[in-house]
Amino acid sequence: MAESTLSTIGRTAKKATIGAIQGGGDIGEAVLETSADLIKSAVTGVSDVSATATDAASKIVRGAVHAAAEVGADVLVTIKATVQGIIKGGSEVGADVGEVAVSATKAGIQAAEEVGADAGGALKSAATGAIKGAAEIGEDTVQSVRDVLVTSIDGAKDVIKEPFKE
Repeated sequence: MAESTLSTIGRTAKKATIGAIQGGGDIGEAVLETSADLIKSAVTGVSDVSATATDAASKIVRGAVHAAAEVGADVLVTIKATVQGIIKGGSEVGADVGEVAVSATKAGIQAAEEVGADAGGALKSAATGAIKGAAEIGEDTVQSVRDVLVTSIDGAKDVIKEPFKE
């Protein structure tokens, strides 16, 4: 899929993710922090934080996945780190992390399919990232994110087991 099909924030996410991947060091941590920063930037100054964050989450994940595929990085690791960062950043700006988790997970699956990666693996990676991001917020958030993913995403129940283990 050509870069022109990505939104402005998707293209920004793609460029930032390429920079994070090529920067060396812990790729997962770099992508996580990049994603958290991008979602916080996307919602700064808007009145409807959750709707904006949900939309931005989808676009950021798509951009990150396309970046990973372009530079030959592990798409599934990128999905996990990106979703985790989005949950972290979304919570910091007051977004509904359940809605953000669903949007990011759906986008991860779709983007994985777009670049020829495994959709089932993408679901597991996105769910893992969402749960790990939620765990940084609190146990109630973990349960909330788990519940919304299981009820909103086909197949999530099969990859999210309680107690959650990676």
